[in-house]
Amino acid sequence: MEPPDPRAERIAAALRQISAGFAALADAVAADPAEPPEESRHLALITEWGRRGLTRAEASALFRKHGFSPQAAGGWVRGDWLEIRDDGRRYLTERSLSWRAGQEDPE
Repeated sequence: MEPPDPRAERIAAALRQISAGFAALADAVAADPAEPPEESRHLALITEWGRRGLTRAEASALFRKHGFSPQAAGGWVRGDWLEIRDDGRRYLTERSLSWRAGQEDPE
Protein backbone atom coordinates (compact mmCIF):
# COMPACT_ATOMS: atom_id res chain seq x y z
CA MET A 1 0.00 0.00 0.00
CA GLU A 2 1.38 3.40 -1.00
CA PRO A 3 1.48 6.32 1.44
CA PRO A 4 -1.16 9.00 0.85
CA ASP A 5 -0.27 11.76 -1.58
CA PRO A 6 0.36 14.96 0.47
CA ARG A 7 -0.97 17.06 -2.41
CA ALA A 8 -4.24 15.11 -2.45
CA GLU A 9 -4.56 15.57 1.31
CA ARG A 10 -4.12 19.37 0.96
CA ILE A 11 -6.70 19.47 -1.83
CA ALA A 12 -9.16 17.47 0.29
CA ALA A 13 -8.61 19.83 3.25
CA ALA A 14 -9.22 22.86 1.02
CA LEU A 15 -12.42 21.31 -0.34
CA ARG A 16 -13.65 20.75 3.23
CA GLN A 17 -13.01 24.42 4.02
CA ILE A 18 -14.89 25.50 0.89
CA SER A 19 -17.77 23.22 1.83
CA ALA A 20 -17.92 24.67 5.34
CA GLY A 21 -17.90 28.18 3.85
CA PHE A 22 -20.83 27.36 1.59
CA ALA A 23 -22.73 25.92 4.57
CA ALA A 24 -22.12 29.12 6.56
CA LEU A 25 -23.23 31.22 3.59
CA ALA A 26 -26.41 29.17 3.17
CA ASP A 27 -27.15 29.56 6.88
CA ALA A 28 -26.69 33.32 6.62
CA VAL A 29 -28.99 33.60 3.59
CA ALA A 30 -31.69 31.45 5.16
CA ALA A 31 -31.39 32.92 8.67
CA ASP A 32 -34.59 33.85 10.40
CA PRO A 33 -34.40 37.56 11.36
CA ALA A 34 -36.27 36.72 14.56
CA GLU A 35 -33.55 34.26 15.60
CA PRO A 36 -31.12 35.56 18.22
CA PRO A 37 -27.63 36.49 16.99
CA GLU A 38 -25.03 33.74 16.92
CA GLU A 39 -23.06 35.19 19.85
CA SER A 40 -26.22 35.13 22.00
CA ARG A 41 -26.79 31.51 21.05
CA HIS A 42 -23.17 30.67 21.93
CA LEU A 43 -23.64 32.25 25.33
CA ALA A 44 -26.90 30.38 25.93
CA LEU A 45 -25.35 27.06 24.91
CA ILE A 46 -22.28 27.53 27.11
CA THR A 47 -24.38 28.72 30.04
CA GLU A 48 -26.71 25.72 29.84
CA TRP A 49 -23.80 23.30 29.41
CA GLY A 50 -21.87 24.53 32.43
CA ARG A 51 -19.12 22.31 33.84
CA ARG A 52 -20.87 18.99 33.38
CA GLY A 53 -19.73 16.37 30.90
CA LEU A 54 -22.16 15.45 28.15
CA THR A 55 -22.40 12.35 26.01
CA ARG A 56 -22.14 12.79 22.26
CA ALA A 57 -25.93 12.54 21.92
CA GLU A 58 -26.53 15.05 24.72
CA ALA A 59 -24.04 17.51 23.22
CA SER A 60 -25.63 17.14 19.76
CA ALA A 61 -29.09 17.79 21.21
CA LEU A 62 -27.84 20.89 23.03
CA PHE A 63 -26.21 22.25 19.87
CA ARG A 64 -29.47 21.68 17.94
CA LYS A 65 -31.52 23.31 20.70
CA HIS A 66 -29.48 26.50 20.32
CA GLY A 67 -29.63 26.55 16.53
CA PHE A 68 -26.28 24.95 15.67
CA SER A 69 -25.62 21.79 13.72
CA PRO A 70 -24.25 18.93 15.83
CA GLN A 71 -21.20 18.91 13.55
CA ALA A 72 -20.26 22.33 14.94
CA ALA A 73 -18.91 20.49 17.98
CA GLY A 74 -15.93 19.34 15.89
CA GLY A 75 -15.01 22.94 15.20
CA TRP A 76 -15.36 23.74 18.86
CA VAL A 77 -12.93 20.92 19.68
CA ARG A 78 -10.41 22.14 17.09
CA GLY A 79 -10.78 25.69 18.42
CA ASP A 80 -10.15 24.58 22.02
CA TRP A 81 -13.66 25.51 23.16
CA LEU A 82 -14.64 21.91 23.87
CA GLU A 83 -12.70 18.79 24.82
CA ILE A 84 -13.43 15.09 24.81
CA ARG A 85 -11.99 13.45 27.90
CA ASP A 86 -11.00 9.86 28.59
CA ASP A 87 -14.49 9.10 29.90
CA GLY A 88 -15.86 9.83 26.40
CA ARG A 89 -17.84 12.85 27.56
CA ARG A 90 -17.58 16.34 26.15
CA TYR A 91 -16.61 19.20 28.46
CA LEU A 92 -16.25 22.92 27.93
CA THR A 93 -12.65 24.08 28.18
CA GLU A 94 -11.41 26.85 30.42
CA ARG A 95 -11.37 29.02 27.29
CA SER A 96 -15.15 28.60 26.93
CA LEU A 97 -15.83 29.16 30.60
CA SER A 98 -13.60 32.25 30.70
CA TRP A 99 -15.32 33.68 27.62
CA ARG A 100 -18.71 33.14 29.28
CA ALA A 101 -17.54 34.85 32.46
CA GLY A 102 -16.41 37.83 30.39
CA GLN A 103 -19.86 38.13 28.80
CA GLU A 104 -21.73 38.47 32.08
CA ASP A 105 -22.89 41.89 33.19
CA PRO A 106 -20.69 43.34 35.94
CA GLU A 107 -23.80 44.47 37.82
